[in-house]
Formats: sequence, structure tokens, C-alpha cells
Amino acid sequence: MKDPSRSSTSPSIISEDVIINGHSHEDDNPFAEYMWMENEEEFNRQANLLLKQFLFFAQIEEELWEEEFIERCFQEMLEEEEEHEWFIPARDLPQTMDQIQDQFNDLVISDSSSLEDLVVKSNLNPNAKEFVPGVKYLNI
Repeated sequence: MKDPSRSSTSPSIISEDVIINGHSHEDDNPFAEYMWMENEEEFNRQANLLLKQFLFFAQIEEELWEEEFIERCFQEMLEEEEEHEWFIPARDLPQTMDQIQDQFNDLVISDSSSLEDLVVKSNLNPNAKEFVPGVKYLNI
């Protein structure tokens, strides 16, 4: 049988590869992995600066989205106004007294006999009680 300590399959130990207490001999400073903490304040300052810049740009982006939304709302409102005929006082109201008088004359019933015909041909009961909203009437 072969001696396992003399086996060629076992790795050879070289003095540079020996690690003592988790550190190799090549590391002069055993605290090298913690050296980043030396500049922790600078790192935090830069991180805070980047965070502030990010928040600033996020706020600007949000304001741009709001402006775009408001612009779209105005465009839709203008398109809706163009689709429908809206009452525009400067355009739709008469400008002179003559135009007002003409419109008033169009509204007045010119023939008094036609009023009497309306009353005679009416289906309404002239003896009926006056209607008052919210009051219930009993049929007796």
C-alpha cells in the first residue's frame, strides 16, 4: 500500500499559498478588506448627492408629465368645443335694439282670436284645484 502523505494526487504546499488567520502572507495589512470604511463619510456624501440629484430629476419628470397631461386636457377641450355648437355671447346675442325687437316680435302671438281658440279647444278642467308640488290630493 502507498503512503497517502506521499501521494502525487495531494496538492503540494507552497509557502506563498499558506494562509494564516484568514490572510495570506502577501497582504501587508490584515485590515485591507475594511479600508473602504476609511472613506465612508465621502462615500455617504457622494451617495446622498446622487440621491438628491435622482430625486430632483424625478420631480422634474413628474412636472413634465403633469404639464403634458394638462396640455392634452386643453387640446381635448378645444376639440370638443369645435365638435359642438356652444353658446358664445359675442356671436349669439343680438347687438342692436332692432335685432332685439325683431326677435321679440317673432315671439309675440299676433292674433288674439287664436288665443280664444286655444282656450276653447283645451282639455284642461278650469274648475280643477291649483297644483301645489309636494301636496297629495285625495280623490273623493
